[in-house]
Amino acid sequence: MRLSGYRFGRIEVDGAEWTEDIVVLPRKVRPWRRKEGHRVHPEDLSPALAETPQLVIVGTGFSGILKVSPEAEQALTERGIKLLALKTAEAVEAYNELSPKKRVCAFLHLTC
Repeated sequence: MRLSGYRFGRIEVDGAEWTEDIVVLPRKVRPWRRKEGHRVHPEDLSPALAETPQLVIVGTGFSGILKVSPEAEQALTERGIKLLALKTAEAVEAYNELSPKKRVCAFLHLTC
């Protein structure tokens, strides 16, 4: 999948526009709802765990407000999954660069 056109509150995935936070899995995209607004908990990452990614990218928002909890980081580490948490614009670039080379899932917060 190709991510493009990110700006505050909006992104395109393979040409389809999304205006809510999303999870980009190897074969599909879906809305991303979290237990707590600006904090990522282990259960928030469950859609990716079933996909056995090598890398999870978290887009922390336009300004980087979203934080990944230590427990979420640990849940990935215990499964041998690397984590890359970046502001969403940088996360989009990283996803486009790395997804052709690795099994990657992305969690993207589109605002804040």
